[in-house]
Amino acid sequence: MNSDGLDVDVELFAGTPLELQILFYVVLAITLSSLLSLTVLVVASSRYRRRRKRPHPSGDVGESDFLWVFMVPALNEEVTIADSVSRLLQTQCTNKIILAINDGSEDATASVLAGIESDNLHVLTRVPPRARVGKAAALNEAFEHVRTNLLRQDRYARFSPDQVILGIIDADGRLDIDAPEKVAWHFADEQLGGVQLRVRIYNRRGFLTWAQDVEFSAFAYVFQSGRATWGTANMGGNGQFNRLSALAEVAEDEGPWRDRLTEDQDLGVRLVQAGWRGSQENLAVINQQGLNNLRRLLRQRTRWAQGAWQALDLLPASARINAAFVARVDAVFYLLTPVLQLITGVALVATLILAGVHGISLIPSTPVFMVLFLCLGFGPGLVTLLLRGNGWRQFGYALLVVIPYTAYSWLVFPALVRGLGRHLVGRRTWAKTAREPLQLESDPDPSASDARVG
Repeated sequence: MNSDGLDVDVELFAGTPLELQILFYVVLAITLSSLLSLTVLVVASSRYRRRRKRPHPSGDVGESDFLWVFMVPALNEEVTIADSVSRLLQTQCTNKIILAINDGSEDATASVLAGIESDNLHVLTRVPPRARVGKAAALNEAFEHVRTNLLRQDRYARFSPDQVILGIIDADGRLDIDAPEKVAWHFADEQLGGVQLRVRIYNRRGFLTWAQDVEFSAFAYVFQSGRATWGTANMGGNGQFNRLSALAEVAEDEGPWRDRLTEDQDLGVRLVQAGWRGSQENLAVINQQGLNNLRRLLRQRTRWAQGAWQALDLLPASARINAAFVARVDAVFYLLTPVLQLITGVALVATLILAGVHGISLIPSTPVFMVLFLCLGFGPGLVTLLLRGNGWRQFGYALLVVIPYTAYSWLVFPALVRGLGRHLVGRRTWAKTAREPLQLESDPDPSASDARVG
């Protein structure tokens, strides 16, 4: 009853079958939980940014205190490998090794690498049957090569495993020239196992690559920065830096990386579970190619989704990590993401069927619920756009693009279903996505579409 004695129908999903009402209430709970999680991460990321602006607590620790080993996996990378390695040779660090991993390439990758002359460049050539069996296998062999061959050379002998930092740079990666100095202070913390850099897309020429750039920036500024406050930031493959001693501790029979489709996520979670801290560095950027083709993008996201389904077996240990209660809850929520997203996707399909077949209105019956559903549907995307580095000054711009960006985010639903199907039937092979030819223009200014703040 309202104040005038009039009946008000407040049943949120009136007119729908009971089974679907239960589903919709479950999804409502998931969405509200996601908004709460996002709010907590936004607050935590704000704390991280404030702390990042203070003087570094590292004292005199700098990039020269470490040996930087840049590992570049390369399988048929003739288009981009010279660009990536040449940039690494220009990286400003006192002690460095560039280890290119030619993983059985059948194109001109080997000859391109042979044409680059530098004492800092080493090439590890893998041949069948060991080659071409996954990125994890290539990284594991490189890890062992570093320990048993390169570090035994006299010029590197003075570095202990705690002082050796292994960075993974994909063959299309363009690392900021001063990245080691920006990363070094993190490793003053002896329990710091890994640091992930902010990822940018350098071939932004259309909506898809723009949306990928927004997505990666938001992940860095909100999710990763928030988790860095708790020491639970994850690794993202390209642009990740790990302490050699931390990798050695989590290594299994084949090495630190396990044969997973998202081997980077798997490694990052296991490092945190082993007691190591993970951090994020947003003042250093790794630029990479995005995908301008929808079919290729869907295939990539399906592979990532299948890796997320594989990661569910990490759930029990994540609930017991040595971290604050809120960090443990977040760690579990993070791994449950594909399950929660799939339930939400099923509810979306059910809603469209109800509207199309049974004529049930998609529009909530009261203004209050209309506002609620708009906030739930577009609120996360709006916050994502606002917090990707431009802050609240870009409110008008965010309002303008939140609908197309939210539509882009729905790509996760078909990827989740397809990835789950592949996971259940045991299909794990993937064709490599071809690189785009490099453009002659210089790198885009990273500040052109968002401010470079911590």
